[in-house]
This record gives sequence, C-alpha cells and structure tokens, in this order.
Amino acid sequence: MKFVDEAFIDIAAGDGGNGCVSFRHEKYKEFGGPNGGDGGRGGHVWAVADPNLNTLVDYRFSRRHEAGRGEHGMGSDMFGAMGNDIVLKMPVGTIITDAETGEVLYELLQPGEKIMIAKGGDGGFGNMRFKSSINRAPRQKTPGWPGEKKNLKLELKVLADVGLLGMPNAGKSTLIAAVSNARPKIADYPFTTLHPNLGVVRVGPEQSFVVADVPGLIEGAAEGAGLGHQFLRHLQRTRLLLHVVDIAPFDEGVDPVAQAKAIVAELKKYDPALHEKPRWLVLNKLDMVPQEERAARVKDFVKRFRYKGPVFEISALTREGCEPLIKAIWQHIHALQVAQHAPVEVDPRFASDDNAPS
Repeated sequence: MKFVDEAFIDIAAGDGGNGCVSFRHEKYKEFGGPNGGDGGRGGHVWAVADPNLNTLVDYRFSRRHEAGRGEHGMGSDMFGAMGNDIVLKMPVGTIITDAETGEVLYELLQPGEKIMIAKGGDGGFGNMRFKSSINRAPRQKTPGWPGEKKNLKLELKVLADVGLLGMPNAGKSTLIAAVSNARPKIADYPFTTLHPNLGVVRVGPEQSFVVADVPGLIEGAAEGAGLGHQFLRHLQRTRLLLHVVDIAPFDEGVDPVAQAKAIVAELKKYDPALHEKPRWLVLNKLDMVPQEERAARVKDFVKRFRYKGPVFEISALTREGCEPLIKAIWQHIHALQVAQHAPVEVDPRFASDDNAPS
C-alpha cells in the first residue's frame, strides 16, 4: 500500500433543525396554547486516533465529510431528533491544521484519543419557548444554527523512539530488518526506501522501542533534492537519532566523512531543533573492511568527523555489534521515560493535609 502522510479534507457539522410554530387543537380544548417543539442539534464531527491505521490514504480519495442535520421541531411538544455524528479514524500522530491559516488545531497523540473537530449547530426554539403571561399565543420561532465547516490539512508524523538517518545505501533498511520485525525492501541501488518503515525492537519482556527508517538524504535535501526531505517530519518526535554511515563505500573516491558532514548540515538547515536532538554515530558495513584495517579506519573517521558522542561499530548484514547497540538504546530511552514520569518534589512543609496552609 502506498504510504500517504498528507491529505486535505473538507468537513461540515450538521445544521440545527428549525423550531416549530404550532398550537394545540383538541375537541373541548378552547385554549390549547402553543406546543411547537425545538429543532434537533446537528451532528458533530469527531476525529479518533486508531492504532490500526498507519497512513492517511483513505482521505486522499474521500475528501468531503458531512454530519447529519438535526430534524425540525413539530407540534404536540415534539422536539426534532439530533443529527447523526460522524467519526473519522486517523493514525496516531496525526496533526490537524486549518488549511487556510496554517494554524495547528489538534494533535492525536494517544491511541483511542477522541476530539471534536467540528461542532454541530444547536436547534432553533419552537413557539412553546416564547409563551408567557402576557403572550399566550406566541408565533415566534428561531431557525437552527449552522454547523461548523472547515477546510483541514491532515499531516502524519509517525511516533517512534529512534530514527535512522543517513545517505542512500548506508544500510538503514538492513539495520531495521536485523533488529526489529520490519521487513523493508532491500536492494543494492540508491533510494530503495521510498516511504518510512516502522519496526518494533524487543529487548526483553515488556521492554521494547520503535524504530523509524526514512528514505536516505542527499546534499541539498533541505531545498527539496531527493526523497528524504519529504519524510524528515517523522523524525521530529523521536527521542534519539542514529546517524548510520557506510564506512566502506562501494564507489572509489567517495569520502564517508564528507557525506556524514553533508547530512548534518542538511539536518540543521531543515530544522535546528531536530539537529539538536541526541544523535549517535553508527558505522555500518564493517564486514566489508578487513579485520586488520577496522580500528584504524574507525579512528580516522571519528577524528576527521570531529565527533565526541557515542560511536557504535556494526555490520547490519551479519548482526555484528547490533546487540550492544540495542541495549544502549534501550537504556537511554528507559532513562528518559523514568525522568519524564518522575514524581514532582513536594515541599515537606506541605506534605500532609495537617500542615497545609489554611
């Protein structure tokens, strides 16, 4: 299925039903009085985060979505029925933006999260609402209120803990296939990956994290060159970036250090906040480097790249070095999770209700 991470839709909540002007007419009831009911409320439009969806492809072909209109009020004190609500299922991580102003309206970040994105109009009042001691036979009524109508842009940013970053053919797809349950397309030519892939890495019982692989970047990506710039948004919610580098490029004269520096420069151009995320260096394809040359080549790369963070030497093809990398990632993510959910420190003077200020 084609990966679609952007779509435009038009939504319309239901209009409220009109109020009714009616009077009670029964035999032997000379002064029946008004009995016109109110109109029904229009249907709402809801958005629900569905964990079973991973693209917005359904909204690429179905753009218009309308809720039901409320029924009009009727005589005999009968109110109109409410219009039917509609529920739009969207992937977790969807950002809902006003297509005209660009304002971000809602974000669906939790599975099952439900948000009203368009409110149905209220029903109008029937003439029974206007009865008073000085107006015994009112003929007033009000029309129903119109429902909200919006033009929206849907944008999906996948929710992953770790993002893979690198040039085409750096071995990102091989790495995600080696450590997770993802099975991306792998081939010996550039731009094999055409859309993001997500994989769950299981470290142990109840210990896992999600990895996102996006199409490779090339120099000029921030200006639109290549494919990767279209999917860099999916790395903005990650906790950690893995900069995967081909330490043994197939083409002669290709400098891995120059390629790595180009990736970092493009990342900074695209989003400075993304550039500031924790980023680890993963030197891949060690199986293609003779054993006696590995240490010297890695040392030379790190020195010329001027990198001072964690460095991992792996071969995604043979899984050499993958286990230490997985364990280090889990420890880093787990530490962030613990820090995020750490209890707030309370002043001991106010720790109990007895000492609370009155």
